[in-house]
Amino acid sequence: MNMTTDGTNALVERIEEVAAKYPNSRSAIIPALHLAQEHFGWLPPEAFEAVAEALDTTPAFAQSVASFYDMFHLQPAGKHLIEVCTNVACALNGAGGVLEEFEQQLGVHAGESTADGFCTLRTVECLGGCGTAPTVAVNNRFREFFERSQVKPLLQELKATPAGWTEGEGQV
Repeated sequence: MNMTTDGTNALVERIEEVAAKYPNSRSAIIPALHLAQEHFGWLPPEAFEAVAEALDTTPAFAQSVASFYDMFHLQPAGKHLIEVCTNVACALNGAGGVLEEFEQQLGVHAGESTADGFCTLRTVECLGGCGTAPTVAVNNRFREFFERSQVKPLLQELKATPAGWTEGEGQV
């Protein structure tokens, strides 16, 4: 049954193209979720319906996979996404102070977006940068050995750059 609207038909087709490269269409769930998130900006119920249709599975399966990973956004996100690692190595090296400074500068708590939609601040369990802790991901790019004093200049930099990040553009 076709559950998509005209706006998501192209997404379903794109996911089907990717899924064709896998021996089992459900094996393409992670790239399919990335494509859906890119399309919608986050993963609303319509995204899970489109992924399910393209991969011949259920929206519940797609949502269960997405909810397992920090990289998928189940709530709308701001134009810029800042993720602060809070795992042991980062916590021991000052991530708490970094997070506190982001919260003060942005006027939001972790898990919230600014009222103007400029930024979403999140904590994540691990970014895999234990040797360069504390690590912060800004629009999917890592900032290593990140210090509290770098928060304000980073936010000023983000205000001066286009939203998001595209590979190879040299943006934040």
